[in-house]
Amino acid sequence: MSIRVLLVDDQALLRTGFRMILQAQPDLEVVGEAVDGADAVRQVAALRPDVVLMDVRMPVMDGVQATAAIAADGALTRVLVLTTFDVDEYAFAALRAGASGFLLKDVPPAELAGAIRAVAAGDAVVSPRITRQLLDRVSLHTPGAVEEAGSREAVLGVLTDRERQVFGEVAKGLSNAEIAGRLYLSEATVKTHLTRVLAKLQLRDRVQVVIFAYEHELLDDR
Repeated sequence: MSIRVLLVDDQALLRTGFRMILQAQPDLEVVGEAVDGADAVRQVAALRPDVVLMDVRMPVMDGVQATAAIAADGALTRVLVLTTFDVDEYAFAALRAGASGFLLKDVPPAELAGAIRAVAAGDAVVSPRITRQLLDRVSLHTPGAVEEAGSREAVLGVLTDRERQVFGEVAKGLSNAEIAGRLYLSEATVKTHLTRVLAKLQLRDRVQVVIFAYEHELLDDR
């Protein structure tokens, strides 16, 4: 079954270029194009694509607002953000709003196709380590979030002890293989625990775990 992709960019030339790249892949299907965020939200509701390739800087409604609207709708559609800058406050705001990753617009075709496949499969495209570093650099930290949410115990109280351990290691940016080595578990078991963590905390992917831990002051730098 093909992965259904919606292209969102206010520049027609870029949309055409991305369409040509994706149509060359046998497992990717471009089902529509949108010229701004508002158009994207309408088309997601109508077409229910698997992945939205979303520009962040657009007129009418930017990619951050559109991503938030798509995530709030509860659809299974994943958002992959495109940006011109590797450190872009818009891109990281989009991650916080529910995007599953971001890429530079000059990404090589093979990497673009691979990223779409990864996001469609439920993975994140941005390294948690990079996300954490750049969250610091663009000053997205919200002081006092942990007081509003209650104590650490209240925030993580829904998790088992093992799930808390996996949560903590993911928040540090470790891969499943690295976590498995640290906790003496199989990678399959780590993946199972992570799936439960995401479901219990209502998070979409690993990047959202990092952001959640950051905003609730749950990161352990020791």
